[in-house]
Amino acid sequence: MRIDSKEGKLAMKLLKFSTVCVLAAGLLSSVTGCSRDKIEAINLANEGDQAVKINVEGAIQKYEQAIDLDPSNHRILWKLANAYEKKEDWDKMASTLARAVLVAPDFANYWGKKGHALIMQAEGGNMDAYKAAQEPLKKCIEKDPNLADCYHELAESYLWTDDEQAALENYTKAIEHDPSKGFYYPPLADLYLNLKLTKEAEGVLTEGTKLVPPNEKNNAKLYNMYVLLAKVAQIKGDKAGQLAAVEKAEQFAGDNHPEFSFNLGSTYAAMDPPQKEKALRLLNTFTKRVCKGAQAMKFKEECEETSSMIQKLGS
Repeated sequence: MRIDSKEGKLAMKLLKFSTVCVLAAGLLSSVTGCSRDKIEAINLANEGDQAVKINVEGAIQKYEQAIDLDPSNHRILWKLANAYEKKEDWDKMASTLARAVLVAPDFANYWGKKGHALIMQAEGGNMDAYKAAQEPLKKCIEKDPNLADCYHELAESYLWTDDEQAALENYTKAIEHDPSKGFYYPPLADLYLNLKLTKEAEGVLTEGTKLVPPNEKNNAKLYNMYVLLAKVAQIKGDKAGQLAAVEKAEQFAGDNHPEFSFNLGSTYAAMDPPQKEKALRLLNTFTKRVCKGAQAMKFKEECEETSSMIQKLGS
């Protein structure tokens, strides 16, 4: 009886040991498999990184495969969102970043880029997306108050949802946080002009033309600022100031602004007395380059006004 009892206890110990071993082996296999998926996801993401500059679709496939293996890797979601941005696929960019902020809610740039994707959807015709962009852009600012682009795009969303005061405040904050970015100034000045706050618009534009350095990136925005300064001078009845601003804009016009010949030509034509020779030269250039070309419909009103001015100046 004693022998049977000892044998029974030994059998129970062996059974428990074998059960623990089986469970441990299963757990080890699970952990190893999980770790293997994470490593493979990183490898696929690295392949996507190599492809993204020349083959965006191929990179997207790699990133998506990686996310299937490791849905918790928010850095791969970020890479996937950037690839969708290159494609200008704003819907998928927004939905990808919606997943990223769930995994990593403290990353301000994830919130900001989600807001940007929604703003781009709105510009594409989905006007409701302006309102939808406000929550992620506010989150962006909450997580990092120094990201100026989030203030700027939040202002855009407010402007298009008829909250002009909030738009003014956030356009201003964008400039305060990064006064070197040229594209922040014209929308704020233009909004001030629409609200008939000419002095405030002039202040913004004067500051912008002083602080924004001329370069290939900023020249188009400096052009816009000087054109708006010419509009300010026109409202004030300052013809000399208007001419000075338009002539300054000429330095930044480039080939991207064929309407410049009209702006400067019409300014010369409106002077007292008009500078006929300069006005006719510029207005005739505008007629040849624009009114007799592919952009005639785009500048229909300007072309009609140009024709009238040429006739008047030639009489």
